[in-house]
Amino acid sequence: MLRLPRLLAATASVFAIGSIAVAAQAGDKEVSRQVSFGGSCVKCELSGRNLSGARIIGANFSGATMVGAVLRDAKLHASVFVGADMTKADLSDAAMTGANFSGANLTSARLRSTEANGVVFGSANLTRADLSDAEATGAMFGRAILTNAIMNSATLRGVVFELANLDHASLNDISAAGANFTRAHMNGTTLKSAELQGANFGRVDANGASFQDADLTGAILAGGDFSHASFRSADLTGANLTGASFDGADFRDADIAHTTLVGVDLSGARGLTQNQVDEACADTRTKLPRGLTGRGCAGGVRWIMHHEPMQTTIRMVPAVPAVPAMAATPAPPALPSPRYFTSIYR
Repeated sequence: MLRLPRLLAATASVFAIGSIAVAAQAGDKEVSRQVSFGGSCVKCELSGRNLSGARIIGANFSGATMVGAVLRDAKLHASVFVGADMTKADLSDAAMTGANFSGANLTSARLRSTEANGVVFGSANLTRADLSDAEATGAMFGRAILTNAIMNSATLRGVVFELANLDHASLNDISAAGANFTRAHMNGTTLKSAELQGANFGRVDANGASFQDADLTGAILAGGDFSHASFRSADLTGANLTGASFDGADFRDADIAHTTLVGVDLSGARGLTQNQVDEACADTRTKLPRGLTGRGCAGGVRWIMHHEPMQTTIRMVPAVPAVPAMAATPAPPALPSPRYFTSIYR
């Protein structure tokens, strides 16, 4: 008895997506709202179509052309848009949990206030895309192009940006605790007042990036290039900066308490004071601005390390009188040589 309702539902879903395809082929700009649980519209031509409020769940739009399409407030859960061209598409307020946009072209697309939890944007082109106020916890942006993208006030907790291009992107006021930015390009990226607790910026190229007023508590910045970056008033408590470079970086009023500075080159950093450095953990390889002295940390014990060249000190010590030699003990008399007697008997 349960097979008939399931069959009807499946049939309805096919017809629903099918009607979108038919409308696309007919050239209709207005596509009526559809309720769907699946279906396929692979390589459909939907450019400029109005799909506002559509419910397209589990559908396949791989390779579709949707330039300038309007999908405001649409439900796109678990749908596939792999390789689709969605340049300048409007997906504001859309819900797309679990959707896949791998390799899609979303240049200048609007995704403001979208619900994109767990969405895959791997290798997608999001140049100049607007994701402000988006909810994208656990989303995947690995190798994505986000040049000049706007993600202000977005929720990006646990998001993966590994090897992504975020050059000149705006991520101000984001909530991205535990996010992974490993080896990302972040030249000129702004992350002002961002929540980045425990985030991983290992080996990033963040030349000229701004972390002003950001919370980087426990974050990993190891091996990264942060030349000319701004950390003004940032909280780097407990962060790991091992082996990173900060030539020309600004640390004015930054909190670096318990921050690991092992092997860090801060010789060209600006705004650092001795009070700040006193709270951090350095080692003999740490390079600090002239006049500052690092402190080591191990097992709760701290010691001061001076980098000034060693000075040789000569002390005049009065000579100690020589101890007279002990008289030699006379050698015992030599024993007489033994004599041998030979008796001859006849």
